[in-house]
Amino acid sequence: MGALWRRIGASLAGAALAVAAGTAAATPASPSAPVVANAIAAPAPAPASAPVTTSTGLVQMPDGRLLTPEFARIIGRGELVVAVLSVDQPPFFEERNGKLEGLDIDLARDMANKLHVKVRFNRDAHTFDDVVSLLARGQADIAVSKLSRTLTRATVIAFSSPYLRLNRALLLNRVKFAQLAHGRSVPEVVRSFDSTIGVVANSSYAGYVVNNFPHAQVRSYPTWDDVLKALNAGEVTAAYRDEFEVKRVLKVDPTASLRLRVVTLQDLEDTLAIGVNVNDPALLSFVNQFLAERSVKLDVSAVLQAADH
Repeated sequence: MGALWRRIGASLAGAALAVAAGTAAATPASPSAPVVANAIAAPAPAPASAPVTTSTGLVQMPDGRLLTPEFARIIGRGELVVAVLSVDQPPFFEERNGKLEGLDIDLARDMANKLHVKVRFNRDAHTFDDVVSLLARGQADIAVSKLSRTLTRATVIAFSSPYLRLNRALLLNRVKFAQLAHGRSVPEVVRSFDSTIGVVANSSYAGYVVNNFPHAQVRSYPTWDDVLKALNAGEVTAAYRDEFEVKRVLKVDPTASLRLRVVTLQDLEDTLAIGVNVNDPALLSFVNQFLAERSVKLDVSAVLQAADH
């Protein structure tokens, strides 16, 4: 009989433990306890949808538009990044009252407006060749910076159609040139020029001068003002640059014609264009179409007039 009661007591104890275990399982976990079940059941946040690229390489934007990769990049960013030389080159670009202005700046802003984005100017480049390098490294979408088209630059970036055509020109020190000429005509002396010529370092003319005047003694200077100082001091016989910059010297200072003389080289052009990264062919086509449709056309007279303002 005692054994029977012991078996009944053990059964009741086991049932009590089972009930207790069930009660514990039904009791909500304390706030500090890890809610493993809930974590597993909760859906993870959906990742941002990646841009969809079609079989033709176009990118589908969130609004459904199809764009080439370069336009998807620009529109997605909301701004057009434009490389501009850090040294002001009026009237193409200069900072006035804390704001960047000029012919090239207007051109860049007009283009950004066509794309319905803002414009941001990257002025990290300290020379014209630096502007090219900055664009080639992908730190800008385009370069609008009084940039001359050259064969060397065309190996790393693409150029648009010219938006301004200028003739190349020499600015001569009258006294030094007379000593060189010895009675010969100007065209004759220029054709076989073997005296000193000053150019701006790392500019297109640093390359042009080697091809155009192979016998000249070339001297490079950091800026155009430095070239002019050397010319007026008689350190060089001539300065080589585009006709706008050369003619502007005499326009700013009419007395300069007493000591300096301009020779425009009608058979040699300096074409200014917009630089585009070689990997952005659709952007290049857009830039060319933009220039073709633009009502404002530039020539040397228009640029000289703009320089007066």
